[in-house]
Amino acid sequence: MRRSAAAAVLLLIAAIVAHPAKNASYDTILRHGTILDGTGLKPYRADLAIQNGYIAAVGDLSAQHATLDLDVTGLYVAPGFLNIHSHAVPAALPTAQNMLTQGVTTEILNPDGGGSTDIAAQLSGLSSAGLAVNAGAYIGFNSVWASIVGQADRRPAAEEISRMRALIEHNLTQGAWGVSAGLDYKPGYFAHTDEVVQVVSVAAPWRTNFPNHERLTPETNFSSRTGIAETIEIASDAGLVPVITHMKVQGHEQGSAGEVIGRMEQSGAAGHYVAADAYPYLAGQTSLGALTVPAWAQDGGRVAMLERFKNPEQRARIAKEIEQALDMRFGGAEGVYLPQTQRQLVDIMRARGASAGETIVQILEQGNVPAILRFGREDDLVKILQNPSTAIACDCGATLDTRSHPRAWGTFPRVLGHYVRETHALTWEDAIRKMTGLPASTVGIVDRGFLVPGMRADVTVFDPNTVIDHATYENPALPSEGIRHVFVNGQLALRDGKVTGVRGGTPLLRSAHMPSRPMSIHARRGVSLAAGSDEASTVRMAFQVSQAAGADRATGSFRVTDPKTKITIQATMIGLLQTADGWATFTGRARLLPSGEERAFTVLVDLADPTAVGNNRSVVVDVEDRYHLTEWVMPHLRHLQISGSK
Repeated sequence: MRRSAAAAVLLLIAAIVAHPAKNASYDTILRHGTILDGTGLKPYRADLAIQNGYIAAVGDLSAQHATLDLDVTGLYVAPGFLNIHSHAVPAALPTAQNMLTQGVTTEILNPDGGGSTDIAAQLSGLSSAGLAVNAGAYIGFNSVWASIVGQADRRPAAEEISRMRALIEHNLTQGAWGVSAGLDYKPGYFAHTDEVVQVVSVAAPWRTNFPNHERLTPETNFSSRTGIAETIEIASDAGLVPVITHMKVQGHEQGSAGEVIGRMEQSGAAGHYVAADAYPYLAGQTSLGALTVPAWAQDGGRVAMLERFKNPEQRARIAKEIEQALDMRFGGAEGVYLPQTQRQLVDIMRARGASAGETIVQILEQGNVPAILRFGREDDLVKILQNPSTAIACDCGATLDTRSHPRAWGTFPRVLGHYVRETHALTWEDAIRKMTGLPASTVGIVDRGFLVPGMRADVTVFDPNTVIDHATYENPALPSEGIRHVFVNGQLALRDGKVTGVRGGTPLLRSAHMPSRPMSIHARRGVSLAAGSDEASTVRMAFQVSQAAGADRATGSFRVTDPKTKITIQATMIGLLQTADGWATFTGRARLLPSGEERAFTVLVDLADPTAVGNNRSVVVDVEDRYHLTEWVMPHLRHLQISGSK
């Protein structure tokens, strides 16, 4: 009996250990961490709670319990990092080890104008195998152009312009996060500036963004400044937000980053906000022939190019023009490294006894290969990283390739370890803003990028004393260190630096009322609405929310009573208020009556919704998976005001 009693006690203890928080108030609590909330405001000490995949509370939670309780004393707690320039490989997205170990929780695919022209099918296919991180997608201008105009350098007919516009608009309705372009790549290179404007301006009512790999041409001596100016011109004329993607100043223009940033600031002062993204390296990676072989030689695609290689006169001209591009853009043949074979181009030239141009032609005859191309100066890079509207993006993505660019394993920790801790080029709070709140605002995301109640629980926890990259050009797949824990939609995807195998990611779709915008955290702002009547069938809604300039939290009230669902939603706390011209959104926690359960909510107020019925005004309310309301006409609207926007 004593043995039975002892066994019973041991079983009871085991049950308590296995289920330490049977009466848990939250799924997860991160205790005693330093919060960097994504706004760029100063860090502060607090606990953070996660419930049902959302941020539930930030503050002193010492009296609360959780199923998973993690002590993160001495660690920094930040929103999950958003990579808005992702070349993720589908086969790698179910694990995404190289991204999770960098703290990345969201990837936006199809940059540089590439990718599928059916992003609904693309994202559906990706999610069928499970996603370790969230994935959204742009619609790529180059892919749209190639699908209708083809690979040849020719002018599109008016009917073809219309078809391209329709294809872009269709993908925007399917949730595309902008219209990306790579005008330096063929066949997008062949499109004239005015033709690009005609095609992408269909996206103007959607108030989205235009990230472009700028076009550098021999006619401009491969001028980065001219290419960046064209990106700004196209987007501004088309009614979109220009994004200078993987921003750099290369070739003979090195040292002039200040001039480029000045051009961006001038455009902003004129009413055309310009954003950018950049990675912390002085070399990029693309296919060897893409930016070296002259455009006329690529006209018609690879088969036509190989035929030109067979013509001795054309071959000699192509080789000469390849060398001109190398000299003007990448510092000559010394600036080219082939990661798959881990050889410098100059070594291959010596072995073959051939010139740089001829060597590249010979390599391309066997097949196109990746190339790392050196382009920049450190002082330019620092200025670009410090530019307030530059987000951090790696120009990489989830990958299984171990012989590529070190940015695929090191970008985000390199910024934190080298450019924050070691050189102090950035502060902790601004670096995190550039990885979270800023990229979310740039592409239009409203429920990620900040650590406030009501936001999705994408969270990265890192050690500020050890975070650093280790990947090099010779050993590009060496993992970074210092990223300790990563949550994706509230699920623990990385614990103690090790991937857990959890596939908590989800496809992300943009709606019509998620505009690209500058961050509004430093402006005093507010939104208020009163709608409804005493009629029994009318939805009654009222809210009044404001946030002081530089405050980390909004205040106010929010209430909805819906007689159809017999639900009343009463806010218990307000998170972050964001505003833009004629638009506002805020998050928080609310109690649902009569059940009394508490849930996260998001409210969007839009005075220029292109899908609105009857007028351009809409109000959208989402309460997790419990309630959704879209009100367009609002016949009983008594009051609606947004302040603090342009």
